[in-house]
Amino acid sequence: MKQDIQSRNDIELLVHTFYAKVRKNEEIGYFFNTMIQDWDAHLIKLTDFWESILFRVSKFNGNPALAHVKTATHFNHTIDQNHFETWLKLWKETNNELFEGPISSTAIERAFMIADVQLNMLNQYKNNR
Repeated sequence: MKQDIQSRNDIELLVHTFYAKVRKNEEIGYFFNTMIQDWDAHLIKLTDFWESILFRVSKFNGNPALAHVKTATHFNHTIDQNHFETWLKLWKETNNELFEGPISSTAIERAFMIADVQLNMLNQYKNNR
């Protein structure tokens, strides 16, 4: 039986495994591979983000909304719901491969909520420019 997410090391495993898949994915990999110049630093930031979300630790310092707007603008607002669905599918798949339990379930639920907020924000930004 798999264990639940219990520590920063678990989150790091999840984030690193997930983004290895994202980087190779034909549908969304090019967005990330084009925009992220320093993957090591980015993975630390993403681990901080998820540690803040799952364990309420104040480590994350960043602006996901601004990062998504910059990416959308760079790609002429071609990022759509299908791209977010691919991201979510990979997140859920990776999480389920590695972990099982209430914190793991929360990680999936929060990812869906965050994706919904980010997609709505990008759509509003696109429609109001």
